[in-house]
Amino acid sequence: MRISTPQIFRQGSGAIVDQQARLSRTQLQLATGRRVLVPSDDPAASARILGLREVLSQAEQYQRNIDFARARLEQTETVLAGAGDVVQRVHELAVRVQNATFSDGDRRAVAAELRERLQELVALANSRDAGGEYLFAGYQSRTRPFALAADGTVSYNGDQGQRFVEIGAGRQLAVSDSGAELFMDFSSGNGTFVVDADAGNTGTGLIQTGTVTDPSSWVADTYTLTFTSATAYEVRDSGGALITSGSYAEGAAIAFRGIQTAITGTPAAGDRFTVAASTSQDVFRVVDKLADALETATADAAGRTQVAQDANTALGELARVLDKLVTARGRIGARLNALEGQGQVNEDLLLRSRETLSGLEDLDYAEAVSRFQQQVTALQAAQQSYARIQQLSLFDYL
Repeated sequence: MRISTPQIFRQGSGAIVDQQARLSRTQLQLATGRRVLVPSDDPAASARILGLREVLSQAEQYQRNIDFARARLEQTETVLAGAGDVVQRVHELAVRVQNATFSDGDRRAVAAELRERLQELVALANSRDAGGEYLFAGYQSRTRPFALAADGTVSYNGDQGQRFVEIGAGRQLAVSDSGAELFMDFSSGNGTFVVDADAGNTGTGLIQTGTVTDPSSWVADTYTLTFTSATAYEVRDSGGALITSGSYAEGAAIAFRGIQTAITGTPAAGDRFTVAASTSQDVFRVVDKLADALETATADAAGRTQVAQDANTALGELARVLDKLVTARGRIGARLNALEGQGQVNEDLLLRSRETLSGLEDLDYAEAVSRFQQQVTALQAAQQSYARIQQLSLFDYL
């Protein structure tokens, strides 16, 4: 078989190009540390690598979501702790003003502090996260949720929405609570009924918050407890029907319709007290009502008793506000624990996926360096052989 000179040149140059391509691929592998550079290097491994990269991308996003959720919940917990401190201070002031030696000036000074505490409470309820979004506005995160009017009332401009983030495959976790649920949805009195003393009372009787003894017997209505004399009372419903009556003994239980309360002090004939079904109010209104009561001048013991009555009612409601805030903080603590657990699950998934991915695409440097040296030697030999073959021409001997 006759081999022409051009054919020899083509074969020699082709061998050099092939060796250069192999060497270039090995150099790229060494530079990147990856065994599989293109799908054709290992089609089966490439398919698994794509799937693992998708898993890693999702898990990393879940971890970023967890970081966001943790920061937001920790800030929420801090804000609620601050709100609890404010309510606790208001509670202390409500206890203090029941001191019989307090003058109208003393009570007005306490009322002034209550007004400041009210503004502080509204400011806390309007707190924002690091992204500038309001914590307690529901879905309306760019709208200031609470507005304090000049008359002391507070309106809510957010909604009932609760935001969630995905922290794992098929698992979502709440990162917000509606301000309406935390601060606005609050029942007056003890949650079932609320007591009050008539502003025209002339005695020093003080009605207690009371408790529910038999929920199935309670009938929501407005009941009037009237002292027919200094030692006798009767209870009638809103239609005037007599419910019960009895002789007064200070501190003794007055029970009817599945509830009971008591009266202390010295009521006078004609004094009246009401027991009505609880109504919805907001946390801010509790503070505002107490401040209003303390700003009212008192001319006699009956007036001071009315202030004490308002303070006593506020004490019961403030205690329930504190319970609600503590419960909310407990829910947030549970979510933070859930984040911690899910974060560990995600970290384990990331670790296992990275190990598997490493086994599929990472380069064996010892093998690659040895192969690189062999390919360099082979390329040099091919180049030298080609140079020698170029000289094998009859024209060189003519």
